[in-house]
Amino acid sequence: MTTDIAVIAGAGPGLSASLARLLSREGFGVVLAARNVEKLGPLLAETGAQAVATDVSDPASAAHLFEVADSAGSLALTVFNAGVRARGSITELDAEEVRKALLIGAYGGFLVGQQTARRLLKRGSGSIFFTGATASVKGFPGSAGFAMPKFGLRGLVQSMARELAPKNIHVAHFIVDGGIASEATGRSAVSDPPDRWLSPDAIAEAYLAIHRQHRSAWTWELELRPWVETF
Repeated sequence: MTTDIAVIAGAGPGLSASLARLLSREGFGVVLAARNVEKLGPLLAETGAQAVATDVSDPASAAHLFEVADSAGSLALTVFNAGVRARGSITELDAEEVRKALLIGAYGGFLVGQQTARRLLKRGSGSIFFTGATASVKGFPGSAGFAMPKFGLRGLVQSMARELAPKNIHVAHFIVDGGIASEATGRSAVSDPPDRWLSPDAIAEAYLAIHRQHRSAWTWELELRPWVETF
């Protein structure tokens, strides 16, 4: 039997790692894409995943990622989790950093989505998921360099969902509205109040649930936030 493959683009600690662990436990062959794959060593050993050095904003690099996935099995799910945050006042933002954020966060989403769609249409089923943020729907002061790619990514997903859903391809956008628990950022899973930060494992479970939704009741967008988050 051919192995179902899940590609996670923009892999690293946190949500991507939780997704890799969960999907590998659920029987998927996992392919992780990152610019720096050396940092993924412990995760690869834990999950049996394969890593591919990838620049999602480069068409040839994105195509190579999916050629590797093709050699591992049948692509069933892609999660686009890549992004760069350009911070600063509109008068002070570095133009090159903003260009990089747009290329990775929006154009990279297009390239990864296009490569996935071509394969899933041949398969006749599958899911393409994109990770958004509060900035996908709300631009904050000093956050133009983050809001632009996130708004663009959401528009891409909405268009793809309307085009591909009638062809049995599930496309969805996840708005992560809050901070994700991470020891690296000081957002401890043990917090006051409890569960102040989103658990990356809980987010991963939500992604898997959407992948397994019955097509009579598909979700194209899901907001996830901790119980104490204001909105």
